[in-house]
Amino acid sequence: MSEKTIKCVVWDLDGTIWHGSLIEGGGTELKEGIRQIIEELDRRGILQSIASKNDYQEAWDRVRHFGLDEYFLYPRINWGAKSQSMHEIAKALNIGLDTFAFVDDTAGERGEVNFGAPEVLTIDAADYRQILRMGRMMPEFITEDSAARRRMYKDEFERKAAESGFVGTSEEFLGTLGMRLRISPVTEKDLRRVEELTLRTSQMNATGYTYSYEELRALIGSKRHVFLAAGLEDRFGDYGKVGLALMEDVGGAYVIKLLIMSCRVMTKGIGSTMLIHLIKRSLRDGKKLAAEYLETDRNRMMYITYKFMGFSEAAEAEAPAGDGSSAGAVAAEAAPTEDGSSADDVAAAPAGDGAASDAGRAGAAAPSGAGAVAAAAAPPAGPGNDACAADGDGPRRVTLVYASGAQREYPEYIEVIEEP
Repeated sequence: MSEKTIKCVVWDLDGTIWHGSLIEGGGTELKEGIRQIIEELDRRGILQSIASKNDYQEAWDRVRHFGLDEYFLYPRINWGAKSQSMHEIAKALNIGLDTFAFVDDTAGERGEVNFGAPEVLTIDAADYRQILRMGRMMPEFITEDSAARRRMYKDEFERKAAESGFVGTSEEFLGTLGMRLRISPVTEKDLRRVEELTLRTSQMNATGYTYSYEELRALIGSKRHVFLAAGLEDRFGDYGKVGLALMEDVGGAYVIKLLIMSCRVMTKGIGSTMLIHLIKRSLRDGKKLAAEYLETDRNRMMYITYKFMGFSEAAEAEAPAGDGSSAGAVAAEAAPTEDGSSADDVAAAPAGDGAASDAGRAGAAAPSGAGAVAAAAAPPAGPGNDACAADGDGPRRVTLVYASGAQREYPEYIEVIEEP
């Protein structure tokens, strides 16, 4: 497995960012080039924090003196174990420790972090000049959102502070934020951020699929796909692009191939709101709706979201519905497309409009007739890639069907704006 790109660098202070230690009268001069390294990491969208054994006020005053305080989120300056600080920072930022790096000049401190937080990459401060050239410190792309990531996190800290002092329910607090979710077709301008979402998001990615820039670009012009991005803003600031949805038109139905939400909006109902939008879109277009779900070790929340919104596993829906129709019928028949092709043709289409790479993820030819949507949504059978639920040797694969056909309404605390 390839190592993950670093999302947060945690710095020691004494002997690392500046020369000497504060307790011995040091800390009067930054190490050469350290400011430029911190600024460049910030430009790349890599968050930064501090884990230092020092008196908090004295150390933080010195950081402010050097004009670096704005770059560090959730600094941990105390006399406790630095591995514990790493865990606290990761929890506060809501990102995995396997995307953290820790820079310290003391071998004993690096060793303690290696033991207490083994997922973290530890770096000897003597090698600080090499940090910007390390492969894991080089995001594949830098977008407007990534360059503004630190500001977005600071906005979120302000939201949490406001929430902690709020008297009322969580939903009532959300109602005070004035959230506006703008949903629009993905454009070429969005592609780098869209690619970044597929690569960085694991907890809120329903399939775990990733797409290259070229594949995503082809999907923009595909007549067989509905490709949407969602941007969120509220009274505290702009979250940037936080959601992504990709649906394939298999004739009489849409199949959700991708549904991704940024972990930063996990508690704000954005996943459910985006899914409601897809339900509304399918009903408006006269389509049935199904979704792929590929279970990973971190995305259970997406499955719960689907179930909460009225989706059922295809096998569950095989029982006759109240009007006597079967789940296969509810899942949708494979109606011919506008050009006369069947769902079988759609699933196996060549890559002229980006469908082939998607079909590779979605499965090969789908059977026609009842249950075609469930089949179109299933991954291809084959060695190590069974179309049914995994038997323990791999992740569970599920086809989910929106069987009720009922209209759903957006939460009252979110204004949804559909842009052409």
